[in-house]
Amino acid sequence: MRVALVCGTYAPERDGVADYVRRLATELRAADPATDVVVAARVAEPGSAATEAFPVTPDWSARNVHRAARALDGLGVDLVHVQWAPSAYGWSGAVGALPAFLRTPVVTTLHEYGGWAWPAWVPPRVWPTLERGGRRDRESGLLGPRSRALVVTNEGHASLVRSRLHREPTLIPIGPNVPGPAPDAAAARARVRDRVRGRLGLADGVPLLVFFGFVHPVKGVRELVDATALLRDAGVDVHVEVAGGFASLALPGAEARSFRAEVEQRIADRGVGDRVRLTGWVDGSAVSELLSAADAVVLPFTAGVTTKSGSLLAALEHGAPVLATVADTRDPALVDGVTVLDVAARRDPAAIAAAVRRLLDDPALAGTVARRGEALAAGRGWATIAARHRAVYDSALGT
Repeated sequence: MRVALVCGTYAPERDGVADYVRRLATELRAADPATDVVVAARVAEPGSAATEAFPVTPDWSARNVHRAARALDGLGVDLVHVQWAPSAYGWSGAVGALPAFLRTPVVTTLHEYGGWAWPAWVPPRVWPTLERGGRRDRESGLLGPRSRALVVTNEGHASLVRSRLHREPTLIPIGPNVPGPAPDAAAARARVRDRVRGRLGLADGVPLLVFFGFVHPVKGVRELVDATALLRDAGVDVHVEVAGGFASLALPGAEARSFRAEVEQRIADRGVGDRVRLTGWVDGSAVSELLSAADAVVLPFTAGVTTKSGSLLAALEHGAPVLATVADTRDPALVDGVTVLDVAARRDPAAIAAAVRRLLDDPALAGTVARRGEALAAGRGWATIAARHRAVYDSALGT
């Protein structure tokens, strides 16, 4: 079987969906039976690592969708698997017209769903009429109604697909976005911890807190900086590593530089420059060491944390207790005091500080959360994800 994974902009170092596609492609190729995978995307910028993807269009504007369809049909694949997330396609919904032009069968994964509509000028009250009878979808255009199969990564999206499109999607949770530690990690963790703490110059007894992921205004890093100052004022000495790049498809170029400058100024204003370090982008092995050495991973996302976060799953897989804000609709797998520790309020430095103190004051609780969280991540490996995708492909093609 030959499959094209369509990833609007293939930049794994700057986008979570592209990183997901890279990992999925790798596992599909390595599986038994193997799937012949070609990654298809817009034309890469000169010198970009994305040159490993096959270019099918200069951009994803409406005028180029037909061109992309011809290029995809020309790949000789059995199936086109579109990875849908608005930012990956330059915030254009035109890719939703692909099923109207493709001769090749389509499967779609809805990585984001429930918070967008295209075109934006259509009044919200009109969409239910336009969607009647499954003719189109406000977010994915024709992809949702016409794909042979739909994949979602969480139950919230699955529920919305059922109610809006009257289709039953396949739920395949995402996996960690950093490879897990080796099987002997329990024995090696102490050595990794000592090495990391020595490299950072941490005194004995100073807890290491890690934030990992793309650094974006919605990730709560500003509040984490403020929480570090609150902990200092309360006599609690911690060191925070903010591990991740600022530039991403969701926060490009000048916006990323501006936000980094804002965070750096906040660190200086709060007087925590000796306690908070911005690493910038770091490779997977360095992140793995940080996660293995962390006393806690802190994810204070302003929309709350769910198991659709690759950063969360990476932290859990490395055996780190995770402090996480709670989404409006709580993820049932994330249970306070069992698989995570709640940060009780979003956009609230005091809530982050309180969660840190709760963890540090109760080592037994921290150990329980670390073990149960690691067990949660254990069932979400990439080999399993690839096998479930292969089953979707076989079903879509009737093989």
